[in-house]
Amino acid sequence: MQANINATRMELLRLRRRVALAQRGHKLLSQKRDEISRQLIQISRLLGALRKEVEKELVETSRRFVMARATMEPESIKSAMDVPTKRFSLAISFASIMSVRVPKFTKDIEGEIISYGFANTSGELDIALKGLEKVFDKLLELAEKEKQAQLLADELQKTRRRVNVLEHVVIPELGQMIRFIYDKLAEAERDNISRLMKIADLIRA
Repeated sequence: MQANINATRMELLRLRRRVALAQRGHKLLSQKRDEISRQLIQISRLLGALRKEVEKELVETSRRFVMARATMEPESIKSAMDVPTKRFSLAISFASIMSVRVPKFTKDIEGEIISYGFANTSGELDIALKGLEKVFDKLLELAEKEKQAQLLADELQKTRRRVNVLEHVVIPELGQMIRFIYDKLAEAERDNISRLMKIADLIRA
């Protein structure tokens, strides 16, 4: 590569500008990497606690459903669940975290989750459905945070690679080119001085 470099002061100036730009980019990307890491740590801490809550509530809801099935006739369960009156829709918007587009879930729910009479149903079924309704918000939040964590982790890997390329490849290579030009210019300067001294000696002779 050095054989193709023009060892001129203009090229030296151009390379210095490229080094300054690469160093600024390295600094900004390093800050971005550190901030994404901080955001990921915060989300991970939240996810751990939230996942435990969701799992605990889902296990309890499942247990209530099992108890309801054990105390009700299959036909009664089927007829109770046949005509749902609760309608659900989900809207997805996007926010930006360190230039990464992350999803935000917004739900719209209408109606009641219990759509049957109480004559032929178990109280366990009521508790199970209410428990499912209660945990639904946390399920949405868990899905939202897990997707955010995935997208931020992907961006963190890309940012780390860019930082490493700048730090270990681009900036060192530019530094080598600058030193090469410095050496060539210094060599040309020495040759120039040597010629001038010879000319001066000839004039004095």
